[in-house]
Amino acid sequence: MTDGCRVLMVFPLFNAGSFWNYTEACDLSGARYPAAPLGLVTVAALLPQHWEIRLVNRNTEPLDDAAFAWADLVMTGGMLPQRNDALDLIERCIKAGKPVMVGGPDVTSSPALYAAANFQVLGEAEEIMADFIAAWRRGERHGVFEAPMGKTDVTKSPLPRFDLLKLDQYLHVGVQFSRGCPFSCEFCDIIELYGRVPRTKTTTQVLAELDALYALGYRGHVDFVDDNLIGNKKALRQFLPALQHWQEGKKYPFAFSTEASINLADDADLLRSLSASNFFAVFIGIESPDTDTLVMTQKKQNTRRSLQQSIATIHGAGIFVNAGFIVGFDSEKGSIARGMIDCIEDTAIPVCMVGLLYALPTTQLTRRLRAEGRLFADDGQTHSGDQCTAGLNFETTRPRRDVLDDYRTVLAAIYDPVAYFGRVRRLGRMLRRVRPHRMERGDLRSFMRLLLRIHRAGPGTAGPFWRMLLDCVWHNPRAVPYVVMTSALYLHLGPFSRQVRGEIDREIADVDAGRGPVYERVRPADAVLEPA
Repeated sequence: MTDGCRVLMVFPLFNAGSFWNYTEACDLSGARYPAAPLGLVTVAALLPQHWEIRLVNRNTEPLDDAAFAWADLVMTGGMLPQRNDALDLIERCIKAGKPVMVGGPDVTSSPALYAAANFQVLGEAEEIMADFIAAWRRGERHGVFEAPMGKTDVTKSPLPRFDLLKLDQYLHVGVQFSRGCPFSCEFCDIIELYGRVPRTKTTTQVLAELDALYALGYRGHVDFVDDNLIGNKKALRQFLPALQHWQEGKKYPFAFSTEASINLADDADLLRSLSASNFFAVFIGIESPDTDTLVMTQKKQNTRRSLQQSIATIHGAGIFVNAGFIVGFDSEKGSIARGMIDCIEDTAIPVCMVGLLYALPTTQLTRRLRAEGRLFADDGQTHSGDQCTAGLNFETTRPRRDVLDDYRTVLAAIYDPVAYFGRVRRLGRMLRRVRPHRMERGDLRSFMRLLLRIHRAGPGTAGPFWRMLLDCVWHNPRAVPYVVMTSALYLHLGPFSRQVRGEIDREIADVDAGRGPVYERVRPADAVLEPA
């Protein structure tokens, strides 16, 4: 029986060419990466207290030989854009004879790709880590530990080991209130991994997590990483007054962001409570302005309201919207570029994650495409980026070239500096912040760096930026810190959009020249379409 263990937790590299890297924005504030690895520090809290644990985030620091040699066990895993590095790490462990455990969304969705690992944790870890620990103590060095999907009692989730993080390396740190989403979007894997019944932690749990961050000296941006924060509105309404009271008692040390569905705009009381608790940003999946597309993909909640009015309502509550859009749905009957550009302009959303549709392994979309014989085989590797360049892993109904051309057109239009800072200017006029921004150490330095570097985002950037900033100072000075945030992101988004367009241009040229890649389709014979 083994009572002690030295565990090296390794958070794999995200692929370099990713929308979410925000390298320049991190550099402005002295951070090394946007988000801290909440999943790993939660798993760390499930391990025996006397086990020694070290955490290495490969996105912020190297994994040196000494740390690797120190470990009795390596734990790793993550999301699809981390697959390449996770598989490389598993191979390194095998060659060194080092036991390795892998978990997280990608191994849960595609366990066969990670078969070389000694241990797999499939699903949520809270209720199965005890089985692994018992097996390890018995001397077992291989095993698969699987939790039933969407059934874990999150009230049993431990206080994450935030002490393992180097907090100054990140733009923001995450906490979680709920898991799961009540909607059933065809292309989304959240409901497959975490279920359609949102499960929530207790108020005491979440406030204890905030207390822990506060005690460690952390101040600033905290992201609620929920798949849909308002998925369980009843529980959220009970939680927010306590959160507001906690913030008041601590003099508002944290500013919060999260992800939610568009129906947030329908609930004025909930918006007021979020604003009063100092939520300042929300990511919303808009996906498409086309009603037929939204109906086909089962995102009907976006069809029951005016998108423009809904976004204006959220902005008016002092919370600015970042949004996701997707190109490549089957229901696109012709060019969708103009409609998507107009939607983004009309809603005045500066930061839009526009991607090519990607059929994730466990989704309804993937099952349908497989049954139709249109799904391309997964070679076990991802491309260098994310869904911005690695999408369309299936036979499109429209000509592939037309889809790619629409995508290129949208990116060129929305990340043109005049268009981008025009939306930031309109956002600055609409954003009605209840509380002034709390100045943190380094904010002034970051702002001065932005002023000196804004021209780096590309030709024609400085003029629109300065016009926007002066407009905000004159018309709505409380919004200045938030338009500065969105301006800082353009240091990444401007060059990134040009990089992606260059890759899409090369793919279009290959299609035109008949040099396009030959994809192997998954045989549909054994495919079963499951009910939504």
